[in-house]
Amino acid sequence: MNLHEYQAKELLKAYGVPVPAGVVASTAKDADIAAATLGGSAWVVKAQVHAGGRGRAGGIKLVKSSKAAGEAAGAMLGSRLVTAQTGAEGKEVSQVYIEQACNVAREIYLAAMIDRSLGRVAFLASSEGGEGIEEAATASPDKINKLVVDPNVGLVPTDAQALVKNLGLSGGQADAAATAMQAIYKAFIESDASLIEINPLAVTAEGELIALDVKMIIDDNAVYRHPEFEKLWDEAEVSADEIEAHRHELNYIHMDGNIGVMVSGAGLAMGMLDLLKAYGGEAADFMDVRPVATRDQIAAGIRMLLADTKVKALLVVAMGGGVLRCDTIAEGIAIACKETSRHIPTIVRFAGTAKELGELALQNQAVGVTFASDLADAAEKAVAAVGRA
Repeated sequence: MNLHEYQAKELLKAYGVPVPAGVVASTAKDADIAAATLGGSAWVVKAQVHAGGRGRAGGIKLVKSSKAAGEAAGAMLGSRLVTAQTGAEGKEVSQVYIEQACNVAREIYLAAMIDRSLGRVAFLASSEGGEGIEEAATASPDKINKLVVDPNVGLVPTDAQALVKNLGLSGGQADAAATAMQAIYKAFIESDASLIEINPLAVTAEGELIALDVKMIIDDNAVYRHPEFEKLWDEAEVSADEIEAHRHELNYIHMDGNIGVMVSGAGLAMGMLDLLKAYGGEAADFMDVRPVATRDQIAAGIRMLLADTKVKALLVVAMGGGVLRCDTIAEGIAIACKETSRHIPTIVRFAGTAKELGELALQNQAVGVTFASDLADAAEKAVAAVGRA
């Protein structure tokens, strides 16, 4: 789950990370009032969309009066901001963040993320932050400092201090940066985050450290532990299909092919996508069902796949085990197929708990499916079915 910049800053501020004072606005008038209320002589107006590269795309403006803040907000609100991360269609701006401007002397990059190769939290930091950090990191990877955190001991203060020293910080600034790292790590662990990126972490002309921009992602699989985060989920930033999938607790990703794929496990899904590719096919949808999914949730997912006119064949691959049984998935398939008027080739591969019961249920309910003997056979049959459609 992606958080907007203002949401991430509010969360990190509670942990003690220094951020500029700011106010969210959804109209030009509110932006004008927000700047006047914040006080100061300069403000930054920032489009709130889930995408990086806003500055280059005109989504961040420095203004010198509250009236100018309102005008900048008015120009952004309702427009579609196109960045390198949004694609050509861009994202509609429905909110802006009005923030007090800072006198920036230096920009640093600091991020906490999951190092998936090690299964641990790692900090990445560079003495050169701001726009173009990706290009700079590619051109000079030696300038990126990395600190891997041992989960058994947490972030060791001396390790944090060593990292900030490599960033060219000393004295009070080094102490402030090390303290901010501790706060970021605590927020990361307690929020079940997968990324907290501060770019830039600014050193002001007055010598203070302040997080000017924050990107934060919460692990979708852990959101159930944080009911307080539900209000942070912005439906305007996701498609109607993703909203529907979220409502039924399904993991859904829209893709560009023509084979709708439902699987019981993300690892299995990745394997099936590779197999489809190997046999010359392309997935239209990636849909992963939870181990505790009900037949009604399965049915909702199948209905979604059938509703996508690009989908010319369905591929359902399930490994029954634990709570999720193959006959539960079969019941969901049968419910959806009987409710819809659209019928397309459906290939099913069951294995594990209640495999035979699942196959028997589909046969007894006269649901027209083709059973596969193994994963490769399932992929081959799905690609062949699309060729015949």
